[in-house]
Amino acid sequence: MKILVTGGAGFLGINLIRYLLNRKYEIVSLDTAHFNYSDVKEKIRIIKGDIRNRSVVDEAMQGIDVVIHSAAALPLYTEKEIFSTDVDGTKILLECAQIKSVERFIHISSTAVYGIPDHHPLYETDKLDGVGHYGNAKIEAENICLEFRNKGMCVPILRPKSFIGPERLGVFAIFYDWTKDGKNFPMIGSGNNRYQLLDVEDLCEAVHQCITIPKKIVNDTFNIGAKEFTTMKEDYQAVLDYAGFGKKIISLPAAPIILTLKFLEALKLSPLYKWVYETASKDSFVSIEKAEKILGFSPKYSNKDALIRNYKWYLENLDFFKNQSGISHRVPWKQGILSIAKKFF
Repeated sequence: MKILVTGGAGFLGINLIRYLLNRKYEIVSLDTAHFNYSDVKEKIRIIKGDIRNRSVVDEAMQGIDVVIHSAAALPLYTEKEIFSTDVDGTKILLECAQIKSVERFIHISSTAVYGIPDHHPLYETDKLDGVGHYGNAKIEAENICLEFRNKGMCVPILRPKSFIGPERLGVFAIFYDWTKDGKNFPMIGSGNNRYQLLDVEDLCEAVHQCITIPKKIVNDTFNIGAKEFTTMKEDYQAVLDYAGFGKKIISLPAAPIILTLKFLEALKLSPLYKWVYETASKDSFVSIEKAEKILGFSPKYSNKDALIRNYKWYLENLDFFKNQSGISHRVPWKQGILSIAKKFF
């Protein structure tokens, strides 16, 4: 079976590629970013190109049986980039996949489509109300997927919680940087809220289930997240305890901190965006019952397991990325004024 992974050079993309190669699939990667993973570079076909370019997509789709669409412009991109990539790009991919009679098109969405809800857990049938341009673009992309599903295509939609694991940096690199330097870590609010995460290996397993289970079963929408999680304070404290410096999570009053971060974001002095600072102090978890029942999804990692596994990878690979920064999940984000705040913790 030949599989196209969009966003193949990204955090989820490379984890998917390694996972699928271990199961003997033929892989094509499509990404605008340079593919720099020496361990798999010679084992796959690499196309450097944009999902918004129809001719590039048409070339990448040749002979493809399954598309796993994980490419996206993340929240730190501009509104124009987010909508043109996440919405227009998704439509182009689906149109080409339909023309090429691709058997399955697995769309990686996000629980950002639920916005900041007034109840938990969240079910696939709950209303969609995106936070910011990213959340709204993900809703539009899902609607396009539903249009093509209604035209007869098999288009499973996965809504994963924030996923972490090997190759994940981004906003989590800020926490890991403070942890390795023996700092206490501030948390917006009391930290007594429950915030579900997801290990990328568990997400890869859910994707694989959408490849192998009969079409009529997987042609649906599924929440994907960890089964075991406690409070944010407890889960993140597990990493500080693992680091061994005796440091603690420090609770900060939510309202003034959110107001401050909103101001700093406007001045471009903080990398934290609305989705991060407005949800960090609130409950955020989804029901995975549907995926468990229909897909047989059984997550292997708890929040604590996933965070510690990601932190271990961070320490082991620090020399490779310590001088890098950017706005993707694969590089650390510049801490801005947060690097000054670090000195006081």
